[in-house]
Amino acid sequence: MNDESNGRSPGARPTLAAVARRAGVSNSTASLAFGGAGPVSDATRERVLTAARELNYAGPDPRARSLRRGRSGIVGVVVEERVRDAFRDPIKLALLDGLSEAIAPLDAGLLLLADTGAASAHIEDASMDAAVLIGCSPRLDESVAALWRRGIPLVAIEGEPADGVLVFSLDNRSATRAVAEHLRALGHERVAIVALPLERVRRRARLTPELEAEGTSNTAIERLAGARDVFPDAGGFVTTGSFVEEGRLAARELLADPDARPTAIIAQSDLLAAGVIRAAEELGIAVPAELSVVGFDGVRVDGLWPYDLTTLVQPAVEKGRAAGRAIVEMLAGGHPVALAFTSEFHLGNTTAPPPPLP
Repeated sequence: MNDESNGRSPGARPTLAAVARRAGVSNSTASLAFGGAGPVSDATRERVLTAARELNYAGPDPRARSLRRGRSGIVGVVVEERVRDAFRDPIKLALLDGLSEAIAPLDAGLLLLADTGAASAHIEDASMDAAVLIGCSPRLDESVAALWRRGIPLVAIEGEPADGVLVFSLDNRSATRAVAEHLRALGHERVAIVALPLERVRRRARLTPELEAEGTSNTAIERLAGARDVFPDAGGFVTTGSFVEEGRLAARELLADPDARPTAIIAQSDLLAAGVIRAAEELGIAVPAELSVVGFDGVRVDGLWPYDLTTLVQPAVEKGRAAGRAIVEMLAGGHPVALAFTSEFHLGNTTAPPPPLP
């Protein structure tokens, strides 16, 4: 049967009405058959689906459904790094897993937005029903205000507290303090830090008071403060992101001078910690006999065996789920409450007392 006999022009998108006519049912019955619910017999549903296959009809137009619901069917997710970098971070992936699972009742899709350069302009005008900000800095204040004026529900995961934004926090400072105290209890005094990026312009650099003062990344700054609570004079190196290679490059800098190198390194992520261990192996430095290494996150790092990293295990998937549940509740007119998540200290085999002084 050609397009003209179907009642539509050549090349036009097949309609639900055309499917209903072909199946010999009403438009509402055809709609219920596609929805999978309602008083439609199995035989009728199969007749409708058969007609749809014959007409190459994939289902109701989601744009029309969105107009009927008064929503776009999109939840925006804003990250500070480039999208390709976000998908290389296992913690970001875990957050997105939990978030997508929790918003399933909305039948919505996720739109990933990067708060970088020209891409930032899309945050304020993007079509979305709600937005989740992941680890974003105070620089988003104007964009947040614009979204808030549009009446878009806003949720932040480890973000800077702001009016009108529901924040789900993590104990970054106190957790890092706990692992730093573990190193101090072992006897370490010369401790260095391998830090996550402190600002949007990502650069490798020695950790300086100026860089710390200019920092805008909430997660990195809080973890740095926790280490400073125990080792106020600790030096360090800032990386361009949570990647093994970045940890390796930072550690090569910190361990270059045998007379001044630290006996322990606090890495702000497990991937960075894995890179530190790799650099130590390259330099012939035994872990943990000569260098103790700790991380943060509790993610699986391929190729780390036989090391069992001493780290802080954070509930990343549950943080995503909590944000998603809050979005669902807010869109239903509810008022969810903020939650504070805690990390669990995991003692592995990468820490030990420092080597004796020569």
